Amino acid sequence: MSDIEELQRRITAALDQVAYGVEKLSSAGPTGPDAETLSALEDERTANAQLQERVRSLRKKAESETTALSAQLEEGSARAAQLDIELQRLRRAIDQLTEACHALREANSEGVGEPHLINKAMLAELEGLRAARAADVAEASAILANLQPLVDAAGAAPQQEDA
Repeated sequence: MSDIEELQRRITAALDQVAYGVEKLSSAGPTGPDAETLSALEDERTANAQLQERVRSLRKKAESETTALSAQLEEGSARAAQLDIELQRLRRAIDQLTEACHALREANSEGVGEPHLINKAMLAELEGLRAARAADVAEASAILANLQPLVDAAGAAPQQEDA
């Protein structure tokens, strides 16, 4: 029984301390954040909103740049494919020209001048020249496409310095 009385005494003492603390808090008046804390909180909210807007604009800019780079990559791939086609055409024309020249040499070594071999060699040479020109045009186009962004950037740099 003495344990119960001891526990009752301790509980009563604890409740008295809680009542004293509550009384002390209520006499101090309502406590809330002061004006300085509210101002700092508002400043942080404004900064957070500005950062979120900046992140949105950066994300949008990154997406547009990614789209532009993808388009440039596709264009470059198409130009490379065209260049490859023209180079293959040039190789075939060179092979035909080599065969025609070989046939002409054999005919000349036998002392027989065959006009159809001469015509065939001339046609192969013309096709080789056309293929070489087409390959040159495709190569120049690919080079110009790669240089164009550099030229645009160089042209934009003086304008930015003037501003």
